[in-house]
Amino acid sequence: MKLPLKTSTALAGVLGLLAGPAFADMEAARAFLDAEIGDLSVLSREEQEAEMQFFVDAAAPYQGMEIKVVSETIATHEYESQVLAPAFTAITGIKVTHDLIGEGDVVEKLQTQMQSGENIYDAYVNDSDLIGTHWRYQQVRNLTDWMAGEGASVTLPTLDVEDFIGTSFTTGPDGKLYQLPTQQFANLYWFRYDWFNDEKNKADFKEAYGYDLGVPVNWSAYEDIAEFFTGRDLSHLGVEGEVYGNMDYGKKDPSLGWRYTDAWMSMAGMGDVGEPNGLPVDEWGIRVNENSQPVGSCVARGGATNSPAAVYAVTKAIEWLEKFSPPAAAGMTFGEAGPIPAQGNIAQQMFWYTAFTADTVKPGLPVMNEDGTPKWRMAPSPHGVYWKEGQKIGYQDAGSWTLMESTPVDRAQAAWLYAQFVVSKTVDLKKSDVGLTFIRESTIDSEHFTERAPRLGGLVEFYRSPARVAWSPTGTNVPDYPKLAQLWWQNIGDAMSGAKTPQEALDSLCADQERVLERLERAGVQGDLGPVLNEEQDPQYWFDQPGAPYPKLENEDEEPMTVSYDELIKSWTE
Repeated sequence: MKLPLKTSTALAGVLGLLAGPAFADMEAARAFLDAEIGDLSVLSREEQEAEMQFFVDAAAPYQGMEIKVVSETIATHEYESQVLAPAFTAITGIKVTHDLIGEGDVVEKLQTQMQSGENIYDAYVNDSDLIGTHWRYQQVRNLTDWMAGEGASVTLPTLDVEDFIGTSFTTGPDGKLYQLPTQQFANLYWFRYDWFNDEKNKADFKEAYGYDLGVPVNWSAYEDIAEFFTGRDLSHLGVEGEVYGNMDYGKKDPSLGWRYTDAWMSMAGMGDVGEPNGLPVDEWGIRVNENSQPVGSCVARGGATNSPAAVYAVTKAIEWLEKFSPPAAAGMTFGEAGPIPAQGNIAQQMFWYTAFTADTVKPGLPVMNEDGTPKWRMAPSPHGVYWKEGQKIGYQDAGSWTLMESTPVDRAQAAWLYAQFVVSKTVDLKKSDVGLTFIRESTIDSEHFTERAPRLGGLVEFYRSPARVAWSPTGTNVPDYPKLAQLWWQNIGDAMSGAKTPQEALDSLCADQERVLERLERAGVQGDLGPVLNEEQDPQYWFDQPGAPYPKLENEDEEPMTVSYDELIKSWTE
């Protein structure tokens, strides 16, 4: 998403005049507040200036320093890089280069810095999916100790860590905060609210399936709705062209891994009960012992990666992709598939990221009304037949500021100032207005988003609801995210292409994961926190134990259930 030219030009003009260490003072800060923030802040102007004064004063020892930070390329980070980084430079005299690269490239750079000790970047916006990696390797600064020690003089007094909604995702089992969220988005269910409320569609669906068309509670209902809409004639609604009941992607590409590690298995019901992740078995199928040490991934060691619930999860995804999706979807990546629902011919999508909201509410799209309200809504994801109350139900991405131990202290201090600037209460409401990736309770609860909510398709209602706690990133069971994540797209890609059955692909995946766990165990690089693999046993031993892995159900087609979207939203607000 590109920033509005008017905003970018106005701010660039003001800051261009003020940029440079000689003007690193409140003159630049006030120009920034006037040109960019205005009333879009949860703070009063006086409180905004107090925060800016802190940055001016705290940055004094670092004036003239040049630092480099990096993040993946999404709208929120484009705003940070194009608008907030130049503003910070003008206000503090610290020159920030905020690079935007692919998510996989961010992980690769971070991994290289971990392995080499070379300071490639002074701070990373790194997904909290790596919390298990960071906690075990201890190669990132834990922010709890940092803010009380070397980072104390550069820690914003009004940072208000309690206001962040995602810190449970970035806290290790030791109770220490390792990363600070700067953007969050969830994968939710997306559907055409206008099609679902059409009287002809409702009557035809009821006649065909015997229950009401609505938001699916379970996968059986999702499948019925996908079947109902695929190929349906919606010309009475002015819809032209082929209509599909599902959207997904299936190309053998690194993004295919996220499609599954981002909680698809937990949505099916593979793991154990627990928040923010199942314990002892998580949504990757990895089991840990009472000391949080990984002990297995395959069912034979007490894991669930190749369990019946996991096979069911992959089988359903492939079946729906083949039967109910545009033919081109099977050859698409995450990035290619993302814009398709906004083109107007998709009825629903199980696995839709709220990061797409900003690009799906643009005026003139086929999925938008003339009054600026969307024709679509988002709702909680339906769950699979193995799912049980209290299990995780979806994924939430939490891109978070991460300081490496290998970064020199002064550079880390300067980068920490920038990180706090872009998440500060002064800035966060405006940043959230652009990127729609909420990180602060105060922003979510603001009057501004109460007013904007009707134009955002349920996003604000979701983030204000108690439901959001059931959506979480990868947890601490995963001991080395970079090494393990790459195994998923390679193995599941074989199932998507038909080269292997889902069972064969998942057997291969869990065996590959255990080989990595074995190497980590032998190397001892994670000390007492590293893997200690269980001995293999007959899978039936584990199926007979309480919790995951669960034995195969005789009938994987449960009674379909739907709910009224309007009643669902009403229950949240009450």
